[in-house]
Amino acid sequence: MIPPQYELILSALLFCIGLYGILTRRNAIIVLMSVEIILNAAILNLVAFASYANDPSGQVFALLAIAIAAGEAAIGLAIFLNVYVTHGTIELDKIKILRW
Repeated sequence: MIPPQYELILSALLFCIGLYGILTRRNAIIVLMSVEIILNAAILNLVAFASYANDPSGQVFALLAIAIAAGEAAIGLAIFLNVYVTHGTIELDKIKILRW
C-alpha cells in the first residue's frame, strides 16, 4: 500500500501548478484548465484519505466531484465560445464585459 504522504505531496504539487496557471496566464482556456487541475488535486485528496481510513465515502464524493467537473468544463467552454463570438478574443485582459 502506498503511504498517503506520496498522494498528498502529488496533490499539493497539482494544486500549486493550477494556482500558478491561474495567476500568470491571461488566456481563458488555460485558466479553465488550471481550475480543473486544482479540482483534480482536491479529488486526489478525497481518494487518498478515503483509502487511508478504509472508508468508501471519500470515493463517492470523488465521483460526484468528477461529475461536477465535467459539467463545469462544458458550461465554461460554452461561455468562452460565446465570448469569442461576441468579442473576437478570449484574452481576459482584453474582454470588457463587466465595464460600463
